[in-house]
Amino acid sequence: MVAGAALVSKMVIAAFAGMGAATICHPLDVIRVQMQTEGTEFEGPLDCGKQIVERNGVRKGLYAGISAAYLRQWLYGSCRIGIYSFLLEEAQKKNVSNGVDKNKILLSTKLLMGMTSGGIGSFIGTPSELALVRMTNDSKLPENEKRNYKGVSNCVTRIAREEGVFALWTGAKVTVVRAMLLSACALAFTSEIKLKLTGTGLFGEDGQMFHGIPILFCAITVSSFIANIVSNPFDVVKSRMQNQKADKDGIVKYSSMTDCISKITADEGVIKLWSGFVPAFLKLAPYTIISLMLTEKITMAITGRAAL
Repeated sequence: MVAGAALVSKMVIAAFAGMGAATICHPLDVIRVQMQTEGTEFEGPLDCGKQIVERNGVRKGLYAGISAAYLRQWLYGSCRIGIYSFLLEEAQKKNVSNGVDKNKILLSTKLLMGMTSGGIGSFIGTPSELALVRMTNDSKLPENEKRNYKGVSNCVTRIAREEGVFALWTGAKVTVVRAMLLSACALAFTSEIKLKLTGTGLFGEDGQMFHGIPILFCAITVSSFIANIVSNPFDVVKSRMQNQKADKDGIVKYSSMTDCISKITADEGVIKLWSGFVPAFLKLAPYTIISLMLTEKITMAITGRAAL
């Protein structure tokens, strides 16, 4: 009962922290998706952002799909960060009860925790991820192909009604794989780097210079870069598969994750798998920094213990 309440509280904190990060970083997510999907070619992130604003303005362009982004935080973000924080704390408690240093946890164990939390959160949150991709990319489509979703609830219900309920989990396999890799790297390496930097004396004797913000900032930035390198190819595949439309015979271009990867590399080159890397990192880094810092500080304020 106590463990269940602790898990729920960590998930709620993570969801609110994620919403704060999404509010600031959503325009970069819109740019990332539009660069990764087929259609209009952009010279770079700035050109992409400029064209989006020229076509639809800031609110309907750069903030298209923000409701889906918020829903995603409650379904995916809450699980990804909340479950990881819970598992990490349980492992620390077990070490303490066994008379071992609470931070003596293998990196491989932390990576497994990140993969677990990311996989669970991603599967639960795939419908919101699908809605996010569809809504953020809609403005780029020709007028006769636009879906014109009125909001996230309209998007989800229309997909279920027009394409079937299981269509809400389109690209679920690649979405889960991406989330497992991203979460493992972003969360586990943040915890590990934070721990290693604490003992260097660069951020004060106990690593709490300016309330530990500099050390946490460095740890999250490095882990975000690693996570983006590993997950970006799956991000491109996910965006392509979730945004594709069936032709008049009901046939789609990409039949599976492996089929999508092979067609992209054959038709557009391997480097295309890292398209949108810059906006993806520019979004992932601040988003991760903001969401994890908020999670850490809110958790500390409420429980007196660190979240990561």
